[in-house]
Amino acid sequence: MTGSVRQARRTLSRGASAAQADEEHSPASDPPASELDQSVEKFLTYLREVRRLSPHTLDSYQRDLQSLRHYSAELGRDSAGQLVESDIRHWVSQLHRRGLAGSSIQRSLSAARSFFNYLGREEGRPRNPAASVQAPRKPRKLPKTLDADQVSKFLSFNEDSLIAKRDRAIAELFYSSGLRLAELVALDARDIDPHSRLLTVTGKGNKTRTVPVGSVALDAIERWLEVRPQVAADKDSAAALFTSSQGRRISVRSIQSRLKLQGRKAGMHQDVHPHMLRHSFASHMLESSGDLRAVQELLGHANISTTQIYTHLDFQHLAKVYDAAHPRAKRRDKS
Repeated sequence: MTGSVRQARRTLSRGASAAQADEEHSPASDPPASELDQSVEKFLTYLREVRRLSPHTLDSYQRDLQSLRHYSAELGRDSAGQLVESDIRHWVSQLHRRGLAGSSIQRSLSAARSFFNYLGREEGRPRNPAASVQAPRKPRKLPKTLDADQVSKFLSFNEDSLIAKRDRAIAELFYSSGLRLAELVALDARDIDPHSRLLTVTGKGNKTRTVPVGSVALDAIERWLEVRPQVAADKDSAAALFTSSQGRRISVRSIQSRLKLQGRKAGMHQDVHPHMLRHSFASHMLESSGDLRAVQELLGHANISTTQIYTHLDFQHLAKVYDAAHPRAKRRDKS
């Protein structure tokens, strides 16, 4: 027998011994998956192969449903059919006690609802135990705004280029008319009537409204339109009011980054974004007029309750005026 053959046999023998040792010392096999585990895996497969959700979204579903599986195991429930509404409520309460943010709990609850809806369609389950369960409400944050002096500082553009003229027109229009970012991006040149100083805007739900345009914003737009032909617009973007340097309709991301850059150039102490200018418009309009309904119409809010958040901002302003002006409200010096 040659040396190479003997060496090969010794190697095979050692490999077999190692495999036997690994088998003898390997831990006990995992317990069989519960009916609930199997249902969750079927749902995740459906999301991946039928709905074709992104890996990131799938990971979120998996984490959220894993939390529900663990809680169900603690209760001794091994199938989705054993879970009732009170179980889901207690699960949500547990997430809240663990310190999860309201948005995270909302997401987990949404994943559970989708899971039970899927079982209802696929397996004919008559009820969704998560359907009526509500997550703890998130505290509503007041929108950030700029005061009038900050707006003036921000809008002090140096119009030394074609792009600077465009950026100035965009910023002035945001503050002048309180547009949403998507509304401004979608504007065509024909939507603005310089004679009546009115702008036709298509907002959420494809609803159209007409809003006024201030003279300063209109002047800035006209200066931009004078140089706009220098940008060769492509066929699909020829009608767009605002275009990129390549002639395409300007993008959401581009506007966000340009306003942020202008804020830094102007020496602002916070990043300026389109919605901040919209909030500032609403706050200043309400502060000056007190007409909540008019502000609602200008903003394109379907429900006045959405507009009412600006009354809190207005109250903050009134409180500052009161503290500064009322003789009985002024704080005493501590001495």
